Amino acid sequence: MSVVARRFAELYGYAPEGVWAAPGRVNLIGEYTDFNDGFVMPLALPHRAVAAVARRTDGVLRVHSADMDQGVVELVVEDLAPGSDSGWAAYPAGVVWALREAGHQVTGADVQIASDVPTGAGLSSSAALEVVTALALNEMYGLGIEPDRLAVLAQRAENAFVGVPCGVMDQMASACCTEGHALFLDTRDLTRRQVPFDLAAHGLRLLVVDTRVKHALGDGAYAQRRAGCEAGARALGVRALREVPYAQLPDALGRLTDAALSREASPGPVDEIRRYVRHVVSDNHRVERTIALLDAGDLRGVGPVLTEGHASLRDDLRVSCRELDLVVSVANAAGALGARMTGGGFGGSAVVLVEEDAADLVAKEVKEAFAAAGHTAPRVFPAVPSGGACRIQ
Repeated sequence: MSVVARRFAELYGYAPEGVWAAPGRVNLIGEYTDFNDGFVMPLALPHRAVAAVARRTDGVLRVHSADMDQGVVELVVEDLAPGSDSGWAAYPAGVVWALREAGHQVTGADVQIASDVPTGAGLSSSAALEVVTALALNEMYGLGIEPDRLAVLAQRAENAFVGVPCGVMDQMASACCTEGHALFLDTRDLTRRQVPFDLAAHGLRLLVVDTRVKHALGDGAYAQRRAGCEAGARALGVRALREVPYAQLPDALGRLTDAALSREASPGPVDEIRRYVRHVVSDNHRVERTIALLDAGDLRGVGPVLTEGHASLRDDLRVSCRELDLVVSVANAAGALGARMTGGGFGGSAVVLVEEDAADLVAKEVKEAFAAAGHTAPRVFPAVPSGGACRIQ
């Protein structure tokens, strides 16, 4: 019996029906594009949320986390409603709510969770928690929901129940990635392709640098940028910014005038909206360039695209911070092939593409730069493309 299953039995007095796991993710390229119906390219990490779960028939949901200094949280499923719970339990509770809202008869559960996905690091710890809960309930209750639809329901939980207006990339990565591959995902129709990403065979390594600067996407900054992108799309007469061709970007930016945006009740000044639009359209193009490089076997060529993407996130979207900028500048100066922040920004993590024999040196230089700047020591580890959510016991 696994540790999480034993803890379940200790808490609830009986054995779970099963144990499931769902990974965190790191996004190689394509940031703030998913809620613009665009392209993304995440890969699953070996870090996972693990849940031991059993059904209940009395309408009660009990959840406990080995990682939180709290007791068992007990909720009534019929009382679940958006905004009714603001703690960590909102994530599994939101999944139960989303399943019931979609017409699935979920009558309760006992849940014990443990996770080694770093929180606040931009590595989708919340999506892992949502997806592992959704997968367990799907299988126990025999709901027959496919992984991509489970991801959409998990996103619904985070958007409507928790109140974070994220796109669907995080949940899709956690539910649908396969080992040894990056996931090329079209977030408009959820079509996807598993792209081989065998770094070791090419003598490369992808490092994740967790700056340990915590961020909160629910604080309005993420929502502000989403609203700005949506206003830009309306002013350009398109459903989403994904419809703006990269070759027509200069013309599109020229059409974003004060007059055009005023008609759309723009949430920001015209220069701000132009910057958001420029980032999204160019980052979609960077995903397409990355796919072409990987298909051609030119993994090293991805490095400069990463660095270019960081400059866009820093200067146009303005979601970087001094710690993330330090990682990128120091890593590239130490010989990395390229680097960029990943995730929602305002802290969190960066990814660094580096020759395998230079990985230790790059990590050392970054850590020494953080120490010299008086920052908290970062956590550095390799991103190993891993499989998506599954039953493990």
